[in-house]
Amino acid sequence: MSDDNKWEQPDAPPAPLFAGAKERDLVKQVNDELIERVIGQTVLYYPISQTKTNYHPIYGEAINKNFLPPIRVYALVELEGSETSSTSFGIDKKKSIVVHFHKRRLVEDQDLYVREGDFILYGKDYFEIVKLGSPKELFGQTQHKMEIVAQCTMAREGLFDAS
Repeated sequence: MSDDNKWEQPDAPPAPLFAGAKERDLVKQVNDELIERVIGQTVLYYPISQTKTNYHPIYGEAINKNFLPPIRVYALVELEGSETSSTSFGIDKKKSIVVHFHKRRLVEDQDLYVREGDFILYGKDYFEIVKLGSPKELFGQTQHKMEIVAQCTMAREGLFDAS
């Protein structure tokens, strides 16, 4: 028998098929252009100031949060509508939105990291980010997430002061 048909382990795995750095950059460029020039939805993002906010040394919570100046961010916003409930204090109406941020645009271009507890101005209403996720993978590669999904609820009057 000849050793011509013997298989050997390669030193390095082959490059991913159709999903290299050039393809990821192309997807970023197309997404940036679509979100900013075609769709054009913007939100004002109010990040919490990590240096000026006085956090409790044990619990890591802060009663009074200090915010950095707002940053205009292009995103895809889904209005989930409002939910009305009746309590012993009267009728309570909660509005919620889901904001889809383009992860590479935020992190690489704007040096912005989305966190729970930050606030967003969409239209005339302020919303607090209550839950984050990053479900979309680029070309099925788990190490390359495309988006950050922020579920937001409308902030009660007096909870957030933008001035």
